Amino acid sequence: QVQLVESGGGLVQAGGSLRLSCGASGRSFSSYVMGWFRQAPGKERDFVAAISRSFGNTNYADSVKGRFTISRDNAKNTVYLQMNSLKPEDTAVYYCAAGGPRPLATMNQFNLYDYWGQGTQVTVSS
Repeated sequence: QVQLVESGGGLVQAGGSLRLSCGASGRSFSSYVMGWFRQAPGKERDFVAAISRSFGNTNYADSVKGRFTISRDNAKNTVYLQMNSLKPEDTAVYYCAAGGPRPLATMNQFNLYDYWGQGTQVTVSS
């Protein structure tokens, strides 16, 4: 079992930055691919980014490439999402998730993740 808790959300103006954190409790954090997803009101949960278990390989949605960076610290059982150049369309509840082990390229599908956090709200004003 893995429990995930996100933090770092909030209200920011367009063009600003936020850093989300997701702390994990339980065993074998380093054995999981970690991902971030987001869900806006009335919309489906969309993939944002994923990071491999050990080597730090990453995968991003096209909509966030060049603006968002996912990273992890296995010693601290934490995964991060640095979000720069935020846009109003980035407004959503952001969820971190743990899943795998599967090829990173496949981990853009929410149904491949086993554990989810409760989410943190990110609101970008124009």
